[in-house]
Formats: sequence, structure tokens, C-alpha cells
Amino acid sequence: MKALTWQGRRRVEVLDVPDPRIELPTDAIVRVTSTAICGSDLHLYELFGPFLDRGDILGHETMGIVEEVGSEVRGLRPGQRVVVPFNISCGECFMCVRGLQSQCETTQVREYGSGASLFGYTKLYGQVPGGQAELLRVPLADYNTVPVGDDLPDDRYLFLSDILPTAWQGVDYAHVPAGGSLVVVGLGPVGQFAARVGRHLGYEVIGIDPVSERREMAARHGVHTLDEPGAVDAVLEATHGRGADGVVDAVGMEAHGNPVVSAAHHVMGALPDAIAQPLMQTAGLDRTAALLSAIDMVRRGGTVSLSGVYAGEADPMPMKTLFDKQVTLRMGQCNVKRWTDMLLPLVEAPDDPLGTEDLVTHRPALTDAAAHYELFQKKADGCIKVVLQPGAAHV
Repeated sequence: MKALTWQGRRRVEVLDVPDPRIELPTDAIVRVTSTAICGSDLHLYELFGPFLDRGDILGHETMGIVEEVGSEVRGLRPGQRVVVPFNISCGECFMCVRGLQSQCETTQVREYGSGASLFGYTKLYGQVPGGQAELLRVPLADYNTVPVGDDLPDDRYLFLSDILPTAWQGVDYAHVPAGGSLVVVGLGPVGQFAARVGRHLGYEVIGIDPVSERREMAARHGVHTLDEPGAVDAVLEATHGRGADGVVDAVGMEAHGNPVVSAAHHVMGALPDAIAQPLMQTAGLDRTAALLSAIDMVRRGGTVSLSGVYAGEADPMPMKTLFDKQVTLRMGQCNVKRWTDMLLPLVEAPDDPLGTEDLVTHRPALTDAAAHYELFQKKADGCIKVVLQPGAAHV
């Protein structure tokens, strides 16, 4: 089969690799129909080389058709259309039954002190081959698939794999009161959905992003948008000087600013793995511009919810400000299956209230994936969301 493989910093390549096989009786093989490039894939493209091997298959936003099932799979059949959540979890352990599938005790990567295994996401999360490929092996397949209907396009369902539940969890964690105010920092794919979720729940939503195309997309869904310069003052003015009830940081360590930290990322990515791995685990730093602005924009007694990924262990936190403002911080990897039953009726609703069909800007063939990683990273050509189509011809 063809698959998108990691080959080095800012180097990915589609290669012919062996087809995945049933390895355990609880596995299934899915033929991929749509697979997206996620903002967190850019962390692998740019920074996480020390925890990747050449040839690792990337990708964790996937859906397709079940092709084969193991002997102990009970709830799936070949030919069934499914979404594959990016968490790999069991559904039965202490964490899973409490809605913390991202902390699943069955698939935790204890070697690195990490939570549940993830598809296509480094040794830190199990080094499980990902879904930017023609075929995907799904472990514990009865739990790690979401069967869906055949009548609606892939876009209605694909984002249940990651970014839609991530956005919903981010807004839920922001703890906005009924009719309250929500700020979303960053209007990439997760930020777009977080802003729409906020509007769906009846909040006053302000979205902030330096990229005009992203602001224009959010505005189509009733979001008041701001460019970055002066955003903190504008939010304070719009909220009677108090700040927003809740702020979702949908940017994370991809934030602009702090060129020193950016340079450190580049240096660390070039170090030998044996040196870089312990540095990243104990002394890593993030560009925290988005987080710091979120703290400035939230009201006293409000909540900052982190949906953007952070990886640093030595990030300075403004503890005096957090304590003085009595700010609550909530964060964590999304627990995808926790939100599936709530979100599935919304993505299937005739009026598409969360705008699942108004997000994708680029639909290349899988064979064109490398060029679109670069395009997505540079935010060029109006690129907001890329969905790769393994069955499409090269263009």
C-alpha cells in the first residue's frame, strides 16, 4: 500500500510499504477513504524527530471501510463504514469508564510516562502506524471505531476522529455560564469548531487569529473576529473591562513569537536522539504567547482551557497572575469516545449546525501529501484544513 512516512525534519514522503495485517484477534483492517492533516502533525514535521524513526507512518484523523476483522471482533463486519478515534483505548479500564479514554490504562505508554497510545504519533504514544495511508490496522477495533451511515459525505463524519470532540471538550472545559462570553485564541481547524460549538451553545464568541482567511471563515458562522494586535484590549472592552468568562487556547506550542524558543526548537530537532529525547522530556520550552494572552483575556475567577498541544517541561508560568486572578486551568488530550454519542446527532443533522462541510480547503490525493504538509505549515493558499484522499489520482 501507499503511506505517508516521516523521513526527517520537514521531510515526509509517500512510499510503498507492506499492507497491515491482523495481528491480534481484536484487530480490524480499515481501507481509508479520508484522512486529514492535523495541526499536531506539524509538531512531528517540525520538532518531534527525536521520538520518530524514518519510515514511521503518520496520521490520526481517519475514516474508511472495514475490510477485515479479527476472530474476536463482535461489533464490526467487512463493508461497514467507520470513523477511527485517534485515542487507542479499551473502554473497560478505570480511566475509560470515567470518560478519560486518553489515559486508558490498557494502552498507556509507561516507558515514557505517557497516556493512551495514539495512531501515528511517535514513540511517546506507542509508535502505532497511522492513518495517512491506504490501509490502517485498528487495535481493539470494537471500541476504537465509530460505525456511521452511508448517506452523508465523509466530511460530516471524519472530524469525529479528533478535532470536533477536541473542540467540544475544550469549550466544555472552559466552563462558560449560560449566555456567557467565550474567546477562542487561534482559528485553525480546532479553533473553528470551538468557536462554532460556543455559538451553538448560545455564548458570545470572539475568535482571534492573524490569518484573514481564518477570520473570514469564522465570521461566516457568527463569530466576532479580531486580528492579534490589540486583541487583549479589544476583549476587555467588549466584556466591560472584566475579560471573558472562558478562553480556549486552540494554538498551543505552534504560537508565533519568542524567537529564542523557536530557535531552541530548531536546535533540539537537529540533535542526536539520545541527547534530544531527555532534553525534550525535562527541559523543553514552548512558545507560550497564546497561553499568556489567554490568561490576560480571561476574567477574574474565569477558566482558561487548553486545547492546543504543549510539550515543554520547563515553561515559565505566570503563577502570581494566575493566583491573583483566581484562574482555573483545564487541559488535556481529548477523550474522543466520551463525546461521540453527543456529537453524532449534530453531525448528522440536516442543517449541519457545526458546519462540518465548511472547513476543508484542500483535498489532494494521498500522493500529494508532502506538498500539503508544507502548505499547511506556512498557512499558504488559504489553507485551513487538508483532507487527503487515498483513492484519488495524483494531480
